[in-house]
Amino acid sequence: MSSNLLDEIFRDVFREQQLIKIRLERRKRRKDVTILEGFDDKSVDLYDLAAKLKSKLACGGTAKNGRIELQGDHRYKAKELLIELGFNPENILVE
Repeated sequence: MSSNLLDEIFRDVFREQQLIKIRLERRKRRKDVTILEGFDDKSVDLYDLAAKLKSKLACGGTAKNGRIELQGDHRYKAKELLIELGFNPENILVE
């Protein structure tokens, strides 16, 4: 097996084992922000994942400090999109 294939297999295994928490945070002026935490930097390209989520959800956001912040309340839709991207549904907690 090539090293690229092994890297991809390990990345998929780590992706399924990550415990991801999705929560809503209310900022000043009643702005809602959806926070996604618990990603492993080795197995997930946080900036690429944030770009995909922002595109699918048609919202703004950022990836920083090991977490993704999306403008608005997108908790349940973000969970569905993470499942479509190969994350284990049992390891995604929506608070």
